[in-house]
Amino acid sequence: MNAPKRGNPKIILFLTIFVAMLGLSVLFPVIAPLGRQLGLSESQIGWFSTTYSLAQFIFSPIWGTRSERVGRKPVLVLGLVGFAISFGLFGVLALLGQQGVLTGTLLFVLLVVSRLIGGMLSSATLPTAQAMMADLSSKQDRAAAMGLIGAAFGLGVVFGPAIGGMLSGFGLTVPIFFSAALGLAIALLAQLTLHETRGADAAPAPRGQRRALLRQNGIALFLAVSALYTLASVGMEQTIAFYVQDTLRLDPTRTAATVGGMLAIFGFLAAAVQGGAIRPLSKRVSPIALIVIGLIVMALGMFLIPLSRSYWTITASLAVIGIGSAILGPSLSAALSLSAGSEQQGAVAGLNSSALALGRMSGPLISTGLYQTVGHGAPYLLSGAVLALLLVWMLLARPQIGTHGATVS
Repeated sequence: MNAPKRGNPKIILFLTIFVAMLGLSVLFPVIAPLGRQLGLSESQIGWFSTTYSLAQFIFSPIWGTRSERVGRKPVLVLGLVGFAISFGLFGVLALLGQQGVLTGTLLFVLLVVSRLIGGMLSSATLPTAQAMMADLSSKQDRAAAMGLIGAAFGLGVVFGPAIGGMLSGFGLTVPIFFSAALGLAIALLAQLTLHETRGADAAPAPRGQRRALLRQNGIALFLAVSALYTLASVGMEQTIAFYVQDTLRLDPTRTAATVGGMLAIFGFLAAAVQGGAIRPLSKRVSPIALIVIGLIVMALGMFLIPLSRSYWTITASLAVIGIGSAILGPSLSAALSLSAGSEQQGAVAGLNSSALALGRMSGPLISTGLYQTVGHGAPYLLSGAVLALLLVWMLLARPQIGTHGATVS
């Protein structure tokens, strides 16, 4: 039997991440109305994202470092398979909850456990993908390469919520099972078509490299920005379905479809920026300047949401946030990648994924708590304030990217 043909590795990696993100993002418009249908509070629903991200926070650096030792491909495929299994389990439990077989605390605990398993295994995907893209790109093309990863995520967000909203018409658990099947399909695609990017002659990963990276002040600052901007972004994502449902007074099914359309526009603009604008911008503007620009634009969008009371004004606010995050995310990844040596790409990508997971872990709890106890606009005002403070911190710290490490001047 002939071996499967190997295509352009960057394109295959792009497709792998795109489909993986598509499978995740179909749930964005569904989780909030599904949780309410299962009799769970906003804060309990927030725990689904928090526990998923807690596991990612713990395991992302481990998977990133492991990919330096055993190779990128097996770690990436394991992450995709784990994603599929955990989503299938979550879907079965939710279906049993809808049928009344599981209720109350037992249902909530089992759903949380399924999310913990998913976060533990799926956390292998992002740091490995970023390390593979770094393996395949030169330093001059690093920002553009990370923009390609960002574009894959952005396009997943374009189509995922729209598909989730459409599939929710057949039942709120249908998108969950769709995600599980998609995860298995993309794991098979990656296994058959993606080649190993870490050469057999690559230097072994040094012990203690994560601690050494964290001692570099510039890297620590970039990781802090990653964590806090993600906290702000996920706080918005976790509550926007509640905001739309309560502001526009929609039922759960219409909420899922409406939010799916809004997030599709959000994702389309983000993908357009990451796939098209980042490459020319990165040749003229440093990653540090792009981080500052992204923080300004994203903060503006957050402050606009509480002022938005109609479909189009909410969508416009989300569009501004999408553009800002599209500039910010790849620029942070590029700054971190350029600040590490070739033998540290897996480790620094794992640390960045852990920082992102820390933001995803704390963001839902804070935002849903504020939404439930303070007011509907509170999560977005907090997110905007966090982004504004990060902007001030970046301007005062003035980090510089070195050859193999970042320093703060």
